[in-house]
Amino acid sequence: MTPQNLMLLPLSTPKLSIGCPILDHCLGGGIPCNSITELVGESGSGKTQLCLQLTVRAQLPPSHGGLGGSSIYIFTEFSFSFRRLQQLGNLYHASYPNLIGLEPLEDIYVRGVHDAEELINVLGDIEAFIAIDHTRLPVKLIVIDSIAALFRSQYQTTPADLKRRSEMFFNISATLKGLANKFGLAVVVTNQVVDFIGPHDGVNGVRLGNLESLNTSGRRVSPALGLAWAHCINSRVFLARHEQSIGVNIRNAPSTTICSQTHRTFHLLFAPHLAYASAEFVIRKKGLVGVSG
Repeated sequence: MTPQNLMLLPLSTPKLSIGCPILDHCLGGGIPCNSITELVGESGSGKTQLCLQLTVRAQLPPSHGGLGGSSIYIFTEFSFSFRRLQQLGNLYHASYPNLIGLEPLEDIYVRGVHDAEELINVLGDIEAFIAIDHTRLPVKLIVIDSIAALFRSQYQTTPADLKRRSEMFFNISATLKGLANKFGLAVVVTNQVVDFIGPHDGVNGVRLGNLESLNTSGRRVSPALGLAWAHCINSRVFLARHEQSIGVNIRNAPSTTICSQTHRTFHLLFAPHLAYASAEFVIRKKGLVGVSG
């Protein structure tokens, strides 16, 4: 077999379906195992919604787009949205009563961390936790929401601190990739965005994936944590949102009422063996759902 023929072989990596054919198509079938997928976007873009959605869907068998496994959800800021997760769990149990247990939250393990050092320690505990195999379903998904929050104030902009920060990036990513490969996990991390001021050809001439620039809510942005962190992930998805004012004529109203409408877009910026893809989406009771053109 020639190298050219080898490249044409389909990849057999298991994938976790988002539950929407449109968004799954952008990802080549779903969130891949054995690698790190990053969801980047501003606050309110849908990152946490998608993460919660994935933790419930992971419990479905592979025949229904899941991984037949439980999830570990690490949150680093705000309070964890147990109410929203409970709502999703109830909805999916109603849709798949024979495939998802009556208490889906029993297969989702939640832990809060406050800094990067604590995360490293927790990841070590997670490896032991998975190896003991005391969970009802094997752990198949790890979520970190968000990675950027761990580095917001812990490190300064001095050369020494920047070096320490980069070393911590590689330490975290190496540990996550080790867990993903050892146990066949999917790893999803969320990241924030920062305002970007500079040329349209990226950062110092390096493009931010397949798009020349990223735009959300009328701002040019770039993923937080810079190029050092970008080298630590395998795939990057950008969730953008744009508010649009529209006029609505209400019966018996003296004038047109101006309402705000949110448009959301899912962009696959880079991933192994996949070209750039995008789709509009909305957030509904069951999570993110793509909108056909």
